[in-house]
Amino acid sequence: VQLQASGGGLVQAGDSLRLSCAASERTLSNYVIAWFRQAPPKDREWIAGVTWSDNNRYYADSVKDRFTISRDKVKNTVYLQMNTLKPDDTAVYYCAAKFRGLIDYNIWGQGTLVTVSS
Repeated sequence: VQLQASGGGLVQAGDSLRLSCAASERTLSNYVIAWFRQAPPKDREWIAGVTWSDNNRYYADSVKDRFTISRDKVKNTVYLQMNTLKPDDTAVYYCAAKFRGLIDYNIWGQGTLVTVSS
């Protein structure tokens, strides 16, 4: 599986943005797809995940109620809808995948930069 993230950009505080993560394969039923972000010097932060087969969704407290993760089985894509963006959301955002049951994410897309100005 290969992942391709896109959709980053420069926005103002309070704006919305949607990130996309396109997967190269259609056999994702046993995978968990997640979004992470990293804003140096902070550590990489897991922010949301979705189980492909049954669409269970999980969020970090830092983004809950503002971000929504979703998946489109037809387009083989996972989205991260980000609303009410804050300057603290500025980071490089990565999508990642792992086989269900594994602890670590072992498939990573390239990052996409989100910059939120105040």
